[in-house]
Amino acid sequence: MDQIDSEILQIIGDFASALEAAAVQVKHRIAELTSLKEAVAVKEETFNILKFEKRQGARIGEYELAYKANNITDKWVHAFNILRQNNSIINSRYEGQGYFYRYWIYGEGKIYRQKLKVYS
Repeated sequence: MDQIDSEILQIIGDFASALEAAAVQVKHRIAELTSLKEAVAVKEETFNILKFEKRQGARIGEYELAYKANNITDKWVHAFNILRQNNSIINSRYEGQGYFYRYWIYGEGKIYRQKLKVYS
């Protein structure tokens, strides 16, 4: 093997090491962001105190709906604001560690929830 081949192999080795180090940093950052998101999630009781009505949808199956008019206004508004601040829509539902449901809003005056699926 000549000088050029050795230099090329060294460059490739250095590049691979740099990629590995970057991958480790990305994994650490993802872990930090995930734990941060879970740490800032409110307790599920914030939502469980609301009165939900069972519904059935053709696309999403069973879900529950809490209407503003059927709940204590300040409790409902607090829950709604949490969901709105977290951009919790049907494609990006709100949940925290240990939650039994995922929550989202659609339109004014309604909070939706659906049981989390447990996989074994």
